Amino acid sequence: MENEKYHLECFECGKVVADGYTNACPEGHDSLLRTEYKAKRLRKLSGQGMFNYIDWLPVEEALPTSASPITCRSERLGKELGLKNLYIGFNGYWPEKGAFMKTCTFKELEALPTLQRAKEKSGGKILVVASAGNTSRAFAEVSSATGMPVVAVVPRSSLHRMWTTTENHDNIFLISVDGDYSDAIAVGKEIAKMDGLIEEGGVRNVARRDGMGVVELEAAFSMHELPDYYFQAVGSGTGAIAAWETFGRLIGDGRFGDKMPRIVISQNLPFVPLVSAWQAGRAEIIADKDMKDAEDAIKKMYADVLSTRNPPYSIKGGVYDMLMSTKPLQGLRGRGAEPHSGKMYGITNEECKDAEKLFVGEEGIDLDPAASVAVASLIKAVDDGSVKKDDKILLNITGGGYKRLRADCKMYEIEARMELQPSEHLALDDVEKELREFVRAL
Repeated sequence: MENEKYHLECFECGKVVADGYTNACPEGHDSLLRTEYKAKRLRKLSGQGMFNYIDWLPVEEALPTSASPITCRSERLGKELGLKNLYIGFNGYWPEKGAFMKTCTFKELEALPTLQRAKEKSGGKILVVASAGNTSRAFAEVSSATGMPVVAVVPRSSLHRMWTTTENHDNIFLISVDGDYSDAIAVGKEIAKMDGLIEEGGVRNVARRDGMGVVELEAAFSMHELPDYYFQAVGSGTGAIAAWETFGRLIGDGRFGDKMPRIVISQNLPFVPLVSAWQAGRAEIIADKDMKDAEDAIKKMYADVLSTRNPPYSIKGGVYDMLMSTKPLQGLRGRGAEPHSGKMYGITNEECKDAEKLFVGEEGIDLDPAASVAVASLIKAVDDGSVKKDDKILLNITGGGYKRLRADCKMYEIEARMELQPSEHLALDDVEKELREFVRAL
């Protein structure tokens, strides 16, 4: 294994695993696998979009793409908030700044290496991807552009998010589910058991996490150092876990500093299971306490893409471990779990909308609702004195530029091939017949 570009390691037991599109510890531990790369000093290539950082992506070959995050120092928003060193990591469509993610979210950073990893490591199986819309749209966009097949499962209420900027949908099998995000995930798991298909893996998929980590890699090369604080809105928390892992690799590189940034994550009230468990000082989520009246709460969210009921909080290497390992915010000692580590905010819909209006006014680009949650959390951290004017801050804008995209591109709606009931009522025979025909036609 010493001649390979990378291997996988279990966060709990440290077992070294060769990658066969492996997403779980072979010893059965409820733990994330992490990628250990042979290259400890990172190169930045040019002309390959996010694959400029291919040395720290779990693939052998790059896909042709211009998609990559950008990092820019904020003058106007930073000045408005009294921050001298505010940097924005922007993921979306903003061609004037060099951002060309045509799905307008950082989910493209997950889709590109994941599809390539599946091609290289899964033995030709077709990925099944379930999401609240943005992730599945990103996989569909890559499928449409490259011809790599994908089965996408989304709630019926999220079908409006399913479009691409290229017209070819022959290799996309879109399924809508009469339920919410968690129902779509459950249906996806059942479908992925069929021959020739494979579950994409979610947070357990190293390609998704390392792909999102390109945000932090790009920021490090732009800022020439690691930030003091990192802000991001989360649903599952996978992106924040990815940031934590990437910051660790950058510290190992040695050129960007040796201090782990303080990670600040936020969720959209009233559905905030991570915030609830963390503020209670618990290492596990209790559904009756942290997700009470979940269905009703999700319907009230401004950023409903942040509404997963099964976040990787307690898993080894997950959100709880990530927060516990990062340094405390200033002035927060004596407040439950928070003195040990990072910080979480619950953000109201009104705070989201106010933050979005401020950002658009100062920076001139529209935001995905989830990104508005992150901006609002930064405003709260400024207001409560958690961050100071000289702190170096990286604000991850996980999506934006929809209005700008519409000016340049046509959007082609993806037609669902099937509508299914939640998994407990799933008629798998009908699904299998349709999917077999799809696979044969490829």
